[in-house]
Amino acid sequence: MTVGSLLRRAWRQSVARLLLILCGAAALGLLLGAFWPLLALAAFAILAWHYWRLHRLLSQLYQRRRLRDIDGRGLWDDLEMLLHRRQNEGRARVKRLLGLVRGYRRAAALMPDAVLLVDRESGRIDWCNRQARALLGLDAHAPGAVGTVFPGNAVQGWFAAGQSDEPLIDQPSPIDPNVRLSLRLLPYSPEQWLLVVRDVTKLLRLEQLRRDFVANVSHELRTPLTVVHGYLDILDTEDYPELEPMLTEMRKQSARMSQLVEDLLTLSRLEAQEALAQREVVAMAPLLATLRREAEALSAGRHRIRVLDEARVDLLGSTRELHSAFSNLVSNAVRYTPVDGSIEVRFERSPDGGAVLSVQDSGYGIPAQHLPRLTERFYRVSTSRARETGGTGLGLSIVKHVLNLHQARLEITSEVGKGSRFACVFGPEAVAEGLPEAGGEA
Repeated sequence: MTVGSLLRRAWRQSVARLLLILCGAAALGLLLGAFWPLLALAAFAILAWHYWRLHRLLSQLYQRRRLRDIDGRGLWDDLEMLLHRRQNEGRARVKRLLGLVRGYRRAAALMPDAVLLVDRESGRIDWCNRQARALLGLDAHAPGAVGTVFPGNAVQGWFAAGQSDEPLIDQPSPIDPNVRLSLRLLPYSPEQWLLVVRDVTKLLRLEQLRRDFVANVSHELRTPLTVVHGYLDILDTEDYPELEPMLTEMRKQSARMSQLVEDLLTLSRLEAQEALAQREVVAMAPLLATLRREAEALSAGRHRIRVLDEARVDLLGSTRELHSAFSNLVSNAVRYTPVDGSIEVRFERSPDGGAVLSVQDSGYGIPAQHLPRLTERFYRVSTSRARETGGTGLGLSIVKHVLNLHQARLEITSEVGKGSRFACVFGPEAVAEGLPEAGGEA
C-alpha cells in the first residue's frame, strides 16, 4: 500500500472510533435523560486519552526507549510505528557511520606517516596516531598544540598562513634534532586541518650525497678535460689534413663536455644555497644590453632579435646569478629557433607591482605534456635536436634554482609550431627604485 492510502486508512479508523464513542455516549444519555453530561464526559475522556498517549510517547522519546513495532490501528499507532522505524534507521545509520569512523581511525593508525587532526583557529591537536606519538613525542591523552610541538617561528607562521599547497621540508623533530621532517597541511573540515608529518632524513641524506657526488665528479673531470682540450688545440689540421674531421668532432665534443661540467658545478652550487648571501641592486639596462650582444653573437645574424626595456626598473638580487638565468633562456631561444625566426626579450612591470622578464621565440614549440618536466635536470623534449644544438639539458634547471633563490618563479607557455615564452616573474619586493625615463628598446 502507498503512504497516502495508509494515512487515509489510519485517519478513517481514528475518526470512526471517535464518532462511535460519541454516538454511544449520546444514545446512553438519551436513555438516561442526561444527554449533555454524558456527551461532555465522553469528549473529556477522549481528550484525556489523547493527552495520555502524547505523554507516553514523549516520555519514551525523552528516555530514548525503543518504541513498539505494531500494526497501525489509528493515528497514534501509526505514529509509534513510524517513529520505531525511524529509530531503527537512525541506529543503523549511526552504527554504519561509527564503523566508517573506526575504519578511518584504523587506516590512519596504520599509516607510516604521522597524522594529526589540528584545530584551525587555536592550533590545538585534537587527535594523533601512533606514529605521531613516536615521531613527535606526543601524549595520547594531552597531545598539546602545534606551537608547543614545533616552537619555531617558521612552522607557526606556515601553519597560521594555512599553506596547504606547499609542504614545509627539512624541519627538526622535537625529540631528536638529527631527524628531519616534512610537514604538509590538508583541509580536513572547515574547522580542522589534517597535518601529515613524514620522516625525510634518509631522503635528504641521499639528496646531499647525490649533490656531493655530482660536485666532486664534475670538479675532478675539469683537469683531464682541460688536458685533452689543450692537446687538441696543439694539433693543427693543416699538418694532419686527414685527421681534420676527427679533430673537429673531438674539439666539439670536448667543448660540450666542458660546458656540461661547468653547468653541473653551477647547479651543485645553487642547490647548496638556501638563500642569497646578500642582495644588491642589479642594473637591468646594462644587463639587457649584454643579453642582446650575447644573443646576436650566438645567432650570427640568423634571427631577428629585439630587446625591450619597458619596466625601466632595477632588481634586487645577485647580478651574477640573474645574468646566468637570463642568458640560459636567451641561448635556448637562439638554439631552438629556426633560421629567420624572431626572438624577443621583454622586461616589463606586472600588475601587482613586480616585474617580468620574458623571452619569446618563434621556434618549434613544446608539446603540452612536456611542459611540467622541462626544469628537471637532463630532461629533453627531443634528444636528437638537443644533441644537434649542443644543449646540456641543465639550463632550465639552473634557471629554476636561481629564481627560487630570488623568491621568483618561471612561467612557461608554448604551442607547437608557433613558439614558446619563458617568463621570469618577480614579486614587488624584488623591484628596486624605478628610473624616470620612458620605456624603449635596450
